Amino acid sequence: MGDFPVNPLVLIGVGSSFAFSGLFYHLYQEKKKELEKLKEIPIFKPDQHLVRVLRASPHKRLQYVAVEGLVQADGEPLASQFVPRCSGVIQRIAVEEHWKYWNSFTKTWNSRTVNRKETNNSVPFSLVSPGAFFTDLYVKIQNPLEASGCYLDRVYFKVRRAEEGSGDLVMQGLSGEKPVAMEESEELLRVGSTLTGFGEVVLEGGQVMRLQAPQNGRKFILVPTDYRSFMDRHERSVSMWKTLTAVTGITGASLLAKVIYCLVGKQDDGSKKA
Repeated sequence: MGDFPVNPLVLIGVGSSFAFSGLFYHLYQEKKKELEKLKEIPIFKPDQHLVRVLRASPHKRLQYVAVEGLVQADGEPLASQFVPRCSGVIQRIAVEEHWKYWNSFTKTWNSRTVNRKETNNSVPFSLVSPGAFFTDLYVKIQNPLEASGCYLDRVYFKVRRAEEGSGDLVMQGLSGEKPVAMEESEELLRVGSTLTGFGEVVLEGGQVMRLQAPQNGRKFILVPTDYRSFMDRHERSVSMWKTLTAVTGITGASLLAKVIYCLVGKQDDGSKKA
């Protein structure tokens, strides 16, 4: 073993580099395919062009498209419970308590979240083109709570710590449990924010359009950004996996070249001695 010319750690590095390169290449190919599929999706705004395309389409519907616009409540929007002059069309309020429990086996206090309460509210809303808040051209969002995507913006978050000196807290601590803190948070899909929806668009009659879950099984998605920013994020992801593939591949190739150089050098030394 002492005569072995190559450090075993170098061999491990070679194998690991090529293994990671293969993994990153697989992820790169998957993200690239996903990006190519996204580029095939037609993008529209709630305007006359979309109305004309729908009127010319079979059954006055487009099976899977992206629609970008500004959020507008169809009626009275939801007012934030914590932030003045802040309103939205989808609201999620969550309250949860954090307690500590004494573990007699490990002699330690363990944390646990209890009594989580979540309230979800929504009002009908539509997407309109920028600069056209008061218009008869809009795309209604059908059943938005069924859509996937992180489209809510956190507008409030507060942690209320339990007061260490309170009598109730002391008594609870003696019983093997005690409250630590309470968290309150509020998330909103704000009125006036940019939203891009992926789904099926239907012309209901006249110029009333509706975005809904596709009937062909594809995902109904709401994204809290404009279409270009959404695509840029995916393109950066593809570029990242491509770069990681190249870096780990080059590293593995460099280490392998070093191993081969050491082996060839060892053979040359043995030939000269012979």
